[in-house]
Amino acid sequence: MQIERREFLKRSALGVGGLLAGAQLAAAETAAPKFFDPFARVPLGKSGLTVSRLCMGTGSHGFRRESNQTRLGRDNCERLLRDAHERGVGLFDLADLYGSHSYFAGAMSGVARDRYSLVTKIWWHPGDGITEPERPDADVVVARFLKELKTDHIDLLLLHCVTSAKWPEELRRQMDLLAKLKEQGAIRALGVSCHSLAALEAAATEPWVDSVHTRINPFSMSMDGSPEAVVPVLKKIHAAGKGVVGMKIVGEGRLRNDPERRAQSIKFALNLGYVDVLNVGFEKQAELDDFAAQVRKTPVTAV
Repeated sequence: MQIERREFLKRSALGVGGLLAGAQLAAAETAAPKFFDPFARVPLGKSGLTVSRLCMGTGSHGFRRESNQTRLGRDNCERLLRDAHERGVGLFDLADLYGSHSYFAGAMSGVARDRYSLVTKIWWHPGDGITEPERPDADVVVARFLKELKTDHIDLLLLHCVTSAKWPEELRRQMDLLAKLKEQGAIRALGVSCHSLAALEAAATEPWVDSVHTRINPFSMSMDGSPEAVVPVLKKIHAAGKGVVGMKIVGEGRLRNDPERRAQSIKFALNLGYVDVLNVGFEKQAELDDFAAQVRKTPVTAV
């Protein structure tokens, strides 16, 4: 009996030790990573979308349905987009203003629709930006977008370049039409790209908004205000459960050849705790690879 009792106690001790070791291992595996993964899938606020942390933009100096990406020519642009996807980019930023819809559709030909997410934007400003003077209602425009993109839904649809503090009132008709399309499943989430601090502040409290594109870097380059002015608004947007996509991380290209300040900008945006996605308009595969490598070197310091 004494031998059996000693053996029971021994096995029990080993069992408890194993449980403790397993718990410690599980805790280590679920601990926050030390460095950021550029291609990790992250929730875009409470929009219901899960997207890659790094987004491939297609609108560098975009205007009148052209951009630096489309100016590469169809073959080169489509190859750039395919390469980005193959490297792990799962979110792509498009717009009617950039003329990038057909290029993206060509690049993703043969790729399963659930393997990528896309953002596109309606250019609603009259008289500039795109060639035709009339601006059809949002439902007409989205129907065209779906054909151009060769898809049955748009993951995130934005009203492009809002600047007025009263944009929720001024664009309410279009917002209501888009909300119906969201109910029907043609759009998964809605939002705005903001180009003024007043517009950004309005987005923070507008229930219609699921996600916001905002210009953010530590150097006030092409931003809506200083970081000191913008960051508190982003905190408010994030606290409201809205997604935040950061633009101008590379200062509209001005940090392209400044690796030190580019690294500072990446670290700043990632560790704010209020920016879900970094949206960058790469023009070469090497630029994407360099940016992704810098993200991987960026330590997680935000609590």
